[in-house]
Amino acid sequence: MIFGQTPLHHVGINDFNQPNPDIWPATLAPVQHILREGLDLGRATVFVGENGSGKSTLVEAIAMAYGVNPEGGSTGAMHHSRPTESDLHSYLKVDRNIGSSKYGYFLRAETMHGFFSYLEDNPSTGIPDSNYHEMSHGESFLELIVNRFRGGGLWILDEPESALSFSGCLSLLSVLTALMDDGDSQVILSTHSPLLASLPGADIYEVGPWGLRPNSWEELELVRNWRSFMDAPERFLKYI
Repeated sequence: MIFGQTPLHHVGINDFNQPNPDIWPATLAPVQHILREGLDLGRATVFVGENGSGKSTLVEAIAMAYGVNPEGGSTGAMHHSRPTESDLHSYLKVDRNIGSSKYGYFLRAETMHGFFSYLEDNPSTGIPDSNYHEMSHGESFLELIVNRFRGGGLWILDEPESALSFSGCLSLLSVLTALMDDGDSQVILSTHSPLLASLPGADIYEVGPWGLRPNSWEELELVRNWRSFMDAPERFLKYI
């Protein structure tokens, strides 16, 4: 595997457009971190954190700053339903290394139903699509990834575990690892899953009121909490 190379992309602030620091989402600590220090994206970058910590807001904004549709799809997708995304992307820029692919693809579980309908109405020439609406949520999610995640590009996923079983998460890890073996591919992932957070070679950041905190998989609060629960679930269940 070709991990540890010079970052393909860097996320930084747009010098020509500055956010109001008193208005959300600039009030979020991880957003302030990005606006202040920027972030080098390695071969794979994983964001973990509690609900509301800002990880999905970051991933969405990076995707949009790169030119990818916020409701899912590639850099050419035009699917829109009810816009809910923040304007954070307008304050960010994604700098690419010379020669890196300009292609990107964004998948988020919460908008997949509408995105599948968009794909049915707008078939891609040369890319066979399945009847996604006739499959289960997890089956359709994996089928789309197998069909579309090929070749070089920036592959962005927001909490894909919500659609996947344990074995489905393992299958996704296999696909992402294979993509990362391609020297022109890069992965950004936000997740609550300790399984997906174990993506080999990934730079992992805990997202929270401290901003962005790099950490090893073994030391993640997410991993420690799941281990504690699996060792003795009654310790947690007695409080619910």
